[in-house]
Amino acid sequence: MYWKIFSHFRVIGRLAFLLPLLFILRLSTSQGNQNLFLEDKIIIDSHYTFNEIFSGSKIPEEIKKDLKLISVEYFSFDDKIHRGQILIHKDLANDVIEIFKVIKEKKFPIGKVIPIIKYNWSDENSMTDNNTSAFNYRYVKGTSQLSSHALGRAIDINPKLNPQIKGENTIPANSKYDVTITGTITANSFIVKEFNKRGWQWGGFWKRNKDYQHFEKLD
Repeated sequence: MYWKIFSHFRVIGRLAFLLPLLFILRLSTSQGNQNLFLEDKIIIDSHYTFNEIFSGSKIPEEIKKDLKLISVEYFSFDDKIHRGQILIHKDLANDVIEIFKVIKEKKFPIGKVIPIIKYNWSDENSMTDNNTSAFNYRYVKGTSQLSSHALGRAIDINPKLNPQIKGENTIPANSKYDVTITGTITANSFIVKEFNKRGWQWGGFWKRNKDYQHFEKLD
């Protein structure tokens, strides 16, 4: 009789030990499934490898060795989460990652974020497609001076909505700067503040030619 009572308590003890483990396992599985669900919901805009981007290119090695390919997530104009890639100077990668986390949190819409290799390194085609990008090995238009983009030290955000304005001309062509349109960057935008507090400069503050899409950090 005593043995039966003892065995009964042993079974209860084992169950008491196993139940919390089963609960944790079920919770972990549930969270894993939820993460997989969220992954399925993310729209992939770009999935290049570093080597794919530079395959066959003549970009100098001293430039490439300082670049880093990072992934960022953001809400696009379809109100869905997208994942894109930015090729940026390795010293600035953390800044951009942190700022895009805030951009996603604020649900500020970003058209797309794809390295310019998709546009055969054409800045004009990338801007016309409202593509946010950073590195592009090119010269300042009309000069023999390398652009800050050629060093991976600048990024253009929603360029179709935030054009560069030179006199009566806008770049990209047929773009318009309208602060009432969602996705447009203004002096009061949180994006400007996030970049500024990390030491970046915004082209919208330039006195001569305004470049509302442009942020750069040269050192």
